[in-house]
Amino acid sequence: MKSTHHSHRAGKPRTVRSVAAAAAASAMLLTGCSGGEAGPPTLTWYINPDDGGQAVIAQDCSEASGGKYTIQTSLLPRDASSQREQLARRLAAGDTSMDIMSLDPPFVPELAEPGFLAKPPQDVVEATTKDTLEGPLQGATWNDELVAIPFWANTQLLWYRDSVAKAAGLDMSKPVTWDQIIKAAQTQDKYLGVQGTRGESMSVWVNGLVESGGGQIVTDGEAGQDAQVDLDSEAGQKAAEIIGTIGKEGLGGPGLATQDENASMIQFQGDKGSFMVNYPFIYSASKAAVEDGSLEQSVVDDIKWTTWPRVDADTPSAPPLGGINLGVGSASKHQDLAWDAVQCIVSTEHQAQYFATNGNPPSSAKAFDDPAAKEAFPMADTIRTSLDAAKPRAQTPYYNEISTAIQQHWTPPSEVDENTPRETTAFIEEVLKGDALL
Repeated sequence: MKSTHHSHRAGKPRTVRSVAAAAAASAMLLTGCSGGEAGPPTLTWYINPDDGGQAVIAQDCSEASGGKYTIQTSLLPRDASSQREQLARRLAAGDTSMDIMSLDPPFVPELAEPGFLAKPPQDVVEATTKDTLEGPLQGATWNDELVAIPFWANTQLLWYRDSVAKAAGLDMSKPVTWDQIIKAAQTQDKYLGVQGTRGESMSVWVNGLVESGGGQIVTDGEAGQDAQVDLDSEAGQKAAEIIGTIGKEGLGGPGLATQDENASMIQFQGDKGSFMVNYPFIYSASKAAVEDGSLEQSVVDDIKWTTWPRVDADTPSAPPLGGINLGVGSASKHQDLAWDAVQCIVSTEHQAQYFATNGNPPSSAKAFDDPAAKEAFPMADTIRTSLDAAKPRAQTPYYNEISTAIQQHWTPPSEVDENTPRETTAFIEEVLKGDALL
């Protein structure tokens, strides 16, 4: 979910134009096409970087196919923006090797709107989504239709140092608010673990705050360039207040302006760690640090977790939603086989396996009950609860423009103030109309 977005001019129609304009540049990039093989076809699965879990599943499903196909993986770039760019270029150019793709939820509408994604057959939808959690389902839906199949899902938790919470007198068995954890950090001269860098993580933070405050950054995203931008709202103002306070008062630490998920984790593990919003990888990474001698076991013993902080004490939080959906390219020569492979990849068994070995939470509710997954991640139930409450980032074909605008106006956090939501809203509206450049 970390990314650094490239600039695009917003013009009409932006979605088709931006990816089509890139098609010429991608024509020479088309590799690995699946046609012309002797014997069973080879399906190409474009994957996001992980710890090798997708390659293992690809091998498992190749063997399980009984010789119908072989799945080969092709590694996408590490950051989400570059992943989006490569996928869009290849799809716009009609690359027939786009059999299966690992898709970050915010980019699904942009790829679905121009028809680059094959529609999942109804029997595949029924077979793969019987127990899918609500958040992941929302992230795979466009125009009220499932356009990709949820594979794994991600969400942020509130991680905290138990000693700090106790010193602040907080009852962590109950939901806590941003105001409470800000006060706890202030009174104990501690740092809050947040991600203030100019990247996708800032868009994630802003969206989580706005949704938790009962608002939305964009409504009716299906209206495209005419979508309603609602960032300049009470929820947007509260989001700006929280981010601005943390930035101006130095509560995010000295490196907040460039701090990503890994950097905030390292800070959280230090003497000034207190509370942190971050992903489930925190637990396995902290345990690994103990094993390699870079972190004391006492620190891990002090780390606890709960659901994302509330913006308002009386309103449940809406944690960020991430993860990966699986799509099939509309130009793929092997769509039927690709959907068969997708069913194998997203099976409950494989989702549980992937969670236990690679730390990426399942979209399947049943997969959370797997004993190996529960042993590897004792906060599995909290993750599941968060995923049920999680809200996707703005669902619109113009997500890249909206996210980039937020990143530009909400960083550094120390400069965020009461004017930021209004200024961002005006800028986004100009970009969507083609009157401003990113």
